[in-house]
Amino acid sequence: MRHATCSTDLRIREHGAQLYTGAATGDLNAVRKALAHLPEDHAGIRISGIADLRPFLSAAGSVGSIAADVLGPECRPVRAILFDKTAETNWSLNWHQDRTICVQQRIDVTGYGPWTVKRGMQHVEPPFDLLTRMLTLRVHLDDVPPNNSPLLIAPGSHDEGRIPVTRVQEVVERRGVRACLANEGDVWLYKTTILHASEAASEPRHRRVLQVDFAAENLPGELRWLGV
Repeated sequence: MRHATCSTDLRIREHGAQLYTGAATGDLNAVRKALAHLPEDHAGIRISGIADLRPFLSAAGSVGSIAADVLGPECRPVRAILFDKTAETNWSLNWHQDRTICVQQRIDVTGYGPWTVKRGMQHVEPPFDLLTRMLTLRVHLDDVPPNNSPLLIAPGSHDEGRIPVTRVQEVVERRGVRACLANEGDVWLYKTTILHASEAASEPRHRRVLQVDFAAENLPGELRWLGV
């Protein structure tokens, strides 16, 4: 695999990712406080119903406004996960595209499936076209230097549609690899369908990231986003 290079020159519309330096710094303590009740011994925690997060994630908030600049003021957070890598939870993640959304309850709709339940929350794979109109933001609660497992992305891979597993490595080699380094308070914005991966940290310590998916449309029929 091609060596990962730094990525501060990436732009969301051209490359599918962009760094917003210090965008969450002013609200970082409040975000940490809102998440403080969650257990620390889990690699990833799917979260919902934390009212104190909503001001930051609204279209007028410090984080949500980043998504709103791309998707419009009607966008809203539809799923959130808190990730943390420590010496005890130091995992790696193979190259993949995110392909599921989180909904309030299972309601069978043509084109949606298969269904899964993760941490008691109902997930489903929607038509891929819906995912292409979504954005993912990662709010960094800790510094992420090269040795603390930065997210790796293949710039522009979101433009290649649904990528079969058999073609993933070829796309990564052709598109190249960028490491998404960050300082605490930085926010990374991605197209939800971009190919991404991460390696285990070589010097593991806290690497807390609040990852939030945003969408600007309703789901069909009686399906409803779970929300945050």
